[in-house]
Amino acid sequence: MGRTRARRTAVALAAAVTLVALPACGSGSGAADGKITLTVATFSDFGYKPLIEEYKRSHPDIEIKERISQFDQHHNQLSTQIASGSGAADVVAIEEGYLPKFRAVKDKFVNLADHGAADRKDEYLAWKWEQGTLGTQDFVMGYGTDVGSLAICYRKDLFAQAGLPTDRTEVGKLWPTWDAYFATGEKFREKVADKAWFDSSGNIFTAMMNQTEFGFFDAQDQYIGDSNPKVREFFMATAKATADKQSANLAPFSQQWNAGIKLGRMATMTCPAWMTGQIKTAAGEAAAGKWDIAAVPGGGGNWGGSFLTVPKQSKHAKEAAELADFLTSAASQKKIFTGPVGALPSLVPVLDDPQVQGAKQAYFNDAPTGALFAASAKYLSPNYRGTKDQQARIPFGNALQLVEQGKADADKAWDKALDDAAKNIR
Repeated sequence: MGRTRARRTAVALAAAVTLVALPACGSGSGAADGKITLTVATFSDFGYKPLIEEYKRSHPDIEIKERISQFDQHHNQLSTQIASGSGAADVVAIEEGYLPKFRAVKDKFVNLADHGAADRKDEYLAWKWEQGTLGTQDFVMGYGTDVGSLAICYRKDLFAQAGLPTDRTEVGKLWPTWDAYFATGEKFREKVADKAWFDSSGNIFTAMMNQTEFGFFDAQDQYIGDSNPKVREFFMATAKATADKQSANLAPFSQQWNAGIKLGRMATMTCPAWMTGQIKTAAGEAAAGKWDIAAVPGGGGNWGGSFLTVPKQSKHAKEAAELADFLTSAASQKKIFTGPVGALPSLVPVLDDPQVQGAKQAYFNDAPTGALFAASAKYLSPNYRGTKDQQARIPFGNALQLVEQGKADADKAWDKALDDAAKNIR
């Protein structure tokens, strides 16, 4: 979902949800003309406007209003509304990074299984369904909307300058693993010393961690960031590459980061499905044809994606659940993907649809984005997120920034990340 999605995902790493009781505005209810009024709250343009008009035509007794907020504002308001017991919309989007936070108060949300949601299990990517059900068998927290499956976006002109392959299939073969990715970065820097290999160490570390079955927490929701060998392995590999000047040292989604994309300061970027819109906006039409897309190291991954939930405080839970079901249906997800928003579907039948599989992006040299991102989404295994996942992640990203700024070496940064994470999750 483009630029707004990029920003909201970044903010998810830096914002914590605090459930506090404060006044909040009311949600949908009965309209003066006897219609039921439902409110749908999202944190960017989800592409729902034409779908809502379609739904209203087939449901003349229902009026629907959209409430669109900024990412951090949306989730913080929801936590306030849930705690106070009023003000939440009838249908509320929750981004995957925030879902574990609201899992702690799942009793405040309608179990969509009571409204037939379990019948849709086989439609969804297995890992997406598991996220939305919180790993349980009888509780469905939310209907999955889109996914942010991973690839690597790269500058063909800079690859050619470094004497590296430029064909996307051959480029993908350069890095079957992250170690190979960093090794390729060393070769690139030897040939093109005035450009960085990647944009930000934090974005690289996030992509790596999102490929793990368990990252900072185990299945019992116990913190393992200090004992999981993958956390240290990925942190140290990223820190070393950063110390070796492979990073452009750009704070993700900042003005400087956007300027870095426009100026071509980096050769590669971790590229969730929604990142293509961000790159196109930041780089501008002058860079059309210079960018392309290849497979991500490790074969699959995800960064972003959301769910539609129904808070129990809704006065029309049944109708709200039916609307959420419609907005996430196969037909709806396909329309959103083929429309201006272009969000990648989370349903297997839609990912396999010929129109989706055949989708290409001219800006990226006609890269087969439908087939490429769909393959990445299917390859991924579920990535467990603890209820305090964000509190644990933030210190590691901050520590990598210290390495980027030359304020700490890898060992000192690691120690600080561990200390700060331990304090954050108490």
